[in-house]
Amino acid sequence: YIASILAISANGLKPVLVEPDIETYLIDSDGINKAITDKTKAVLVVHLYGQCADMEAIHEIASAHKLLIVEDCAQSHGAVHKNKLSGNLGHIAAHSFYPGKNLGALGDAGAVTTNDIRLSEMIYALRNYGSIIKYENAYKGVNSRMDELQASLLLAKMDFLNSDNEVRCSIANYYLNHITNPLVILPNVAQGNKHVWHLFVVRVSQRDAFQEYLEKNQIQTVIHYPIPPHQQAAYKELNDKSFPVTEQIHREVISLPISPVMPQEQVVYVVDVINQWKG
Repeated sequence: YIASILAISANGLKPVLVEPDIETYLIDSDGINKAITDKTKAVLVVHLYGQCADMEAIHEIASAHKLLIVEDCAQSHGAVHKNKLSGNLGHIAAHSFYPGKNLGALGDAGAVTTNDIRLSEMIYALRNYGSIIKYENAYKGVNSRMDELQASLLLAKMDFLNSDNEVRCSIANYYLNHITNPLVILPNVAQGNKHVWHLFVVRVSQRDAFQEYLEKNQIQTVIHYPIPPHQQAAYKELNDKSFPVTEQIHREVISLPISPVMPQEQVVYVVDVINQWKG
């Protein structure tokens, strides 16, 4: 999603895009290695759809080139990679609590996590006009403090995150074990990952026909995301670039219904309808 790239631009840096792995849709570590130059400052890793990227390989690359690792955990609340939670796999991590996330507020909210004291102090200042001591501004910061009402709601909802994620996992496992239509490419879970299924994304070459068929059968779907960032008007400077894997993914992906409040009979119905599709 373009938000990750906008964060780079907002900091006066130039985004260098890297293709994902066609099996997991997560950033390809080999591609990171090839994209690094002497101007590279950091690697931004997006834990897309609810599972974590290949962090061992990424750490090895970042360590060799003395780069920061920034995690985008907007879709991976509660996800685990090799016994470590997302948000604890790089130098610093950004979290979105948009209402539709696995851990969502009633309005817009977000947070940053880090184990680095220096980065923590800097982020603390940046969120408050660049100030730690009142009226003394060390940085050109912003007004980005979480509203107390949203914070209290999120603290209460955190107690239910794991159980809600388990319901998502149960639905995803049913889909994985019972969708048998060969025209539908199911998602893969990378080894060592506990996926929290923020989205259950399949690939279909005849996506428009598939979406229309599901809609006629009263099954709502969403396309996350129809236009790749390098083809957006906002990034005209990247419009001439070619990323064939990315472009294929954006042409074919479609998200099936998944939610911790989704009844089992609806899950079964989705599977039955999908398996009857002839293309």
